[in-house]
Amino acid sequence: MNTFTLIFLFALALSYAIQFWLAERQASHVLQHRAAVPDAFKARVSLEAHQKAADYTIDKGKLGRIDSIIGLVILLALTLGGGIGFAFETWQAMGLSPLVADLCAIASIILVMTLIELPTHLYQTFVIEEKYGFNKSTTQQFVKDQFLQLGLMAAIGLPLLALILWIMESIGDNWWIWAWAVLMSVSLLMSWLFPTVIAPLFNTFTPMEEGGLKDRIQGLLARCGFNSKGIFIMDGSKRSGHGNAYFTGLGNNKRIVFFDTLVKSLDDEELEAVLAHELGHFKCKHVIKMLIASAIMSLISFAILGWIIHQDWFFNGLGVSQPSNAAALLLFTMVSPVFTPFMQPISAYFQRKFEFEADDFAANNAKASKMISGLVKLYEENASTLTPDPLYSAFHYSHPPAAVRIGHLESKMQTT
Repeated sequence: MNTFTLIFLFALALSYAIQFWLAERQASHVLQHRAAVPDAFKARVSLEAHQKAADYTIDKGKLGRIDSIIGLVILLALTLGGGIGFAFETWQAMGLSPLVADLCAIASIILVMTLIELPTHLYQTFVIEEKYGFNKSTTQQFVKDQFLQLGLMAAIGLPLLALILWIMESIGDNWWIWAWAVLMSVSLLMSWLFPTVIAPLFNTFTPMEEGGLKDRIQGLLARCGFNSKGIFIMDGSKRSGHGNAYFTGLGNNKRIVFFDTLVKSLDDEELEAVLAHELGHFKCKHVIKMLIASAIMSLISFAILGWIIHQDWFFNGLGVSQPSNAAALLLFTMVSPVFTPFMQPISAYFQRKFEFEADDFAANNAKASKMISGLVKLYEENASTLTPDPLYSAFHYSHPPAAVRIGHLESKMQTT
């Protein structure tokens, strides 16, 4: 057996062992604290809502573990099982040009993976989300969304992939720098186009009506020196009962978006505080920092791929007997997460740090008490557990746990 095969299997076993161990810790911790509302929330959250959040978390965790097992089987089947090699050899035997054959091979693998994972997505939407009263989507809407997503992947992803493969074949040893530059340019373009071109394919965005709420939000924007292309209400309720708010777009194409479910559940001052938090991410330059971090990690990844693409042990160790640039790109994309689980807590740490900074900004530019009450409503209405396992949350939570976040905001109230 190839030495790299043994290294891959060891890393895979370690990665999934950590993943399942953390998932079991989370389920056990949530279940142990199900019987009583945490002291910090006793006056704010009912026992019924707390137990609903615990059950929802546990059910989602069970499905997540099944999904992970499916992902593990798919990965092994495509690599050591010879699936990737078979796909490339099959398409190359059809007499197509090398580029078209490579594109067809990658597209077919992605399509098969999507179809295999579809049942768990259906179960998540129409069983778990339905059970807890969140699902508002219909079968017709679900099917439409799947086709839209596949269509966008084909319309945007295939030309981009073709360009990157052409660069890999044509530029020489420094191809990875040019490929990275193209990927970053397209990513920035997509971020700029998302609010006005892509998002409206899935949802309807209605400009916020004139009135007290809009006046309050515009006052906040003026105080913070923030310009946007408008404030919109999104019909999130056509798919889910979950609420949210976000900024989208880059440069002069930024939009503020509220889910209609959020507008119905929070009062005007709470919405102002939630928006102030989102503004904090922009004013604290979190978006730029995340873009820079993503660009650096992408560049490092391309550099590693630029070296590893010439190593026969990489292909042989992962079940591919006929090395190619396209096979290397696909293998690297699928296998690299197995070797980088240590990146999860590092990334989560900085994301939580950014959330604290955005909360500080909200406390300084709106009412911290309203930020707290708004968050508590969101925790309750979204059935977010108030008692996550600390180690699990350190790996997987991009936001601080509820009690920690509320405590931080309350400390800001005491110092003002």
